[in-house]
Amino acid sequence: MSDELPEFEVSSGNIFADLGLPDAEELFARANLMLRVTVLIEERGLTQAQAAKVLGTNQPTVSDLIRGKFNKFSLERLIGFLTALGQDVEISVRPRPADSEGPALVVTAGG
Repeated sequence: MSDELPEFEVSSGNIFADLGLPDAEELFARANLMLRVTVLIEERGLTQAQAAKVLGTNQPTVSDLIRGKFNKFSLERLIGFLTALGQDVEISVRPRPADSEGPALVVTAGG
């Protein structure tokens, strides 16, 4: 047995950025919003068909949402789903500090 520890890298908090994907901030924002929509559907005990009716879409779209198919959902569409589920969505714009290396797009989803 070797006493060497495996190499690892500490995450930035955004797996998409860690993987070097383009548009990592938007992907992370969509992932957070998709998760929030999915949690709300589960908390309410809705079937996919029931959720589709509430969201104004169809069951296969809800299935894609729950399965995390990012390429099928824009930020705007996810915000629409959240408002259909009775959530307030707040977007704020503020100057970015000149010395900031953090993300330009931040999404927080309360519970």
